[in-house]
Amino acid sequence: MDKNQATGIVLIFGILFVYFTFLAPKPADLPKSKKPGTSLKSAAPAPSAAQLAKQTISGIGISDSAAQVDTIPVVVENDVLKIAINPVGARIEQVELKQYKTFEGKPLHLISNGNSQSVLQVGADGNQLKINQLPFTCSDRNVQIVKDTARVVFTCHLPGDKAIIQTYSIPSKGYTIGYRLSFRNISPSATASLFWSLDAHQLEKDIAQNRTTSCVNYYLAEDGFNNLSETTLTEEKTDLTKPVNWISFKQKFFNAGIIASSPFTKATVRQKTEEADSLSVKKMEASIEIGLQNQAIAYQYFFGPNQFKLLKSVAPDYDKNVYLGWPVINLVNRFITVNVFDWLQGVVHNYGVIIIILVLLIKLLLLPLSYKSYISMAKMKVLKPELDAIKERTGDDMQKAQAEQMKLYQQVGINPISGCIPLLLQMPILLAMFNFFPNAIELRQESFLWAPDLSSYDSIATLPFSLPGYGNHVSLFTILMTISTLVLTWYNNQTSTVAGPMQSMSYIMPVVFMFILNSLPAGLSFYYLVSNVVSIVQQQVIKRFVDESKLREKLEANKVKNANKKKTGFAARLEEAMRQAQEAQRDKDKGKKGK
Repeated sequence: MDKNQATGIVLIFGILFVYFTFLAPKPADLPKSKKPGTSLKSAAPAPSAAQLAKQTISGIGISDSAAQVDTIPVVVENDVLKIAINPVGARIEQVELKQYKTFEGKPLHLISNGNSQSVLQVGADGNQLKINQLPFTCSDRNVQIVKDTARVVFTCHLPGDKAIIQTYSIPSKGYTIGYRLSFRNISPSATASLFWSLDAHQLEKDIAQNRTTSCVNYYLAEDGFNNLSETTLTEEKTDLTKPVNWISFKQKFFNAGIIASSPFTKATVRQKTEEADSLSVKKMEASIEIGLQNQAIAYQYFFGPNQFKLLKSVAPDYDKNVYLGWPVINLVNRFITVNVFDWLQGVVHNYGVIIIILVLLIKLLLLPLSYKSYISMAKMKVLKPELDAIKERTGDDMQKAQAEQMKLYQQVGINPISGCIPLLLQMPILLAMFNFFPNAIELRQESFLWAPDLSSYDSIATLPFSLPGYGNHVSLFTILMTISTLVLTWYNNQTSTVAGPMQSMSYIMPVVFMFILNSLPAGLSFYYLVSNVVSIVQQQVIKRFVDESKLREKLEANKVKNANKKKTGFAARLEEAMRQAQEAQRDKDKGKKGK
């Protein structure tokens, strides 16, 4: 590894360090106190049976006989969902994802214990149908869906054969629920408003990571996908004045979303974190204006996991609820990593083994680049005596030293940046893993060796104090990854021409990254551990096939061959630029002496 390669690597690690230190989501301090969850917007108390019996709707009175209030939830189940719908307002009051558990092993509820509000009103101020406060009846008390789609109908009967009807369409398979509000013998205003909120409860072990990966996502019909900040814990609000296709309350591995059949007119979205509330991850809400189509309102709910391929079929760009990185990194994950990982799941059922196989496949794919990089480093090692002689001859004159080095490279036929290019080409895959593993729900609650959950950090010890940037736990996979990185660095330095501070920096960076990775998923640290081990073995194998004496002979032959070769292209332009810089420096030095 020469100076240019080392500089490139240091710059790359520097960029990564800045990103993960200042830009990437950071774990916040764990809350120390508990208090009941509160909503961003206080809701009116639920109406009593007497109040329901006395209220009027657009001048239509509800008689006492028509207001026999039923408050026992209607339970609807399919293969993955269990939903409880309260007849008062016919609103969803509980959603259980049957195939998942919380980090404590309890049933996983996205909605439960009053952590979600849904307030639907039709009409203008002063003349509104407050749907969420009306008494509805449903003929089916418990609905177990076997096949096709079940339609669960709730009806609020009014005098004069008038009625308000809410219909939920629930498929036998899947997480998407259809919703429709219609009227019989009633002509409501052409607009409706829906206030929907979710106080997301803790579902994962690391609440700090959960908070910095939860936010409100949304999709505008004209501008596409956007979102409120994941990492911001203070209150954040945005008015969406353009038509909205969908809004999602996204947590680390799950989301609750509302998808428009025809775009919502406009909306306001808001989120806030109560850091002192150890039960709450983030409070999210949306105030939505909906236009009536043919005297009815229709949209869909999604309650389910953030699984990339599943979300692709929900709505346009709904799969962006799974963050896969910046544009180039996103492409690598979207078209390569996700598909390869999905294929491996169908073949292997141990996720630790899947990670090992994924490393081997990636290393095999990158083998030509790794071989080229090693050969470049070996050539620089062979040239080290000549490079040392140039440094000794030129002293502190850096420009003269660089000019002579370029001349030597030209003579022996070496491109000084050829060793950096393979490393740079590997960077998208390196960064892709940083974004894939923390967001892969497939690793959730999957154990391997001593790690009970590959989607969270593996803790083998808890410290009595918290180190800044490190935390209060010790991740063994991260320590092993750091040791393997130091060993790999040592092996690289055996074929490197870099010495002094640059070489010391190569040993410092792995320790810096140990702090960054300590609170990240064990699956990510294990991936880099395996990758380092394979790289060490790979280098030893390549070394057996590289004869440095033959490389030396080839470089000497190139020197003879290129002795009278005219410089062209990039080399000629670079040499001319360096010559002009050298002359400018000499003129500058002469000017200083003249003064």
